[in-house]
Amino acid sequence: WKASMSKTTDLVSGALAQALSTRQRAISKFTAEGLIHHSDAGSQYTSLAFTEQLAEAGIAGSIGTVGDALDNALMESTIGLYKSELITPYAHSRNWNGLREVERETAEWVHWYNSARLHSSIDYLPPIEREMVYATSIAQQGAVA
Repeated sequence: WKASMSKTTDLVSGALAQALSTRQRAISKFTAEGLIHHSDAGSQYTSLAFTEQLAEAGIAGSIGTVGDALDNALMESTIGLYKSELITPYAHSRNWNGLREVERETAEWVHWYNSARLHSSIDYLPPIEREMVYATSIAQQGAVA
């Protein structure tokens, strides 16, 4: 959701705030409790301000050890898709018209990735649809119990 010319706490804090806001608008009873934020050990993720923001939202931070991509492998895969599906194709066909254009196109890509892109690992559904299937199954289990 955010773009920057440098890796800063403001970048990751802004992206987290946007993600939480988007989820709260989409799901009236949304809670971040139980979520885990996986990242590498970059200073933007280990800053006091960002770790406090995670804690205030009820999100557990999980940072892999240096040189270990296992903890954030899903994010590394997503970043690879972002680069190959959005950034690299445009790099050869046009010039970006500044940071705001990259940020706008990134936000559109994130929306498409979550709401329309089919993912083989979740039964060829977009993540939002898979989440609805999961929420329905949890609600049905609660109704049976």
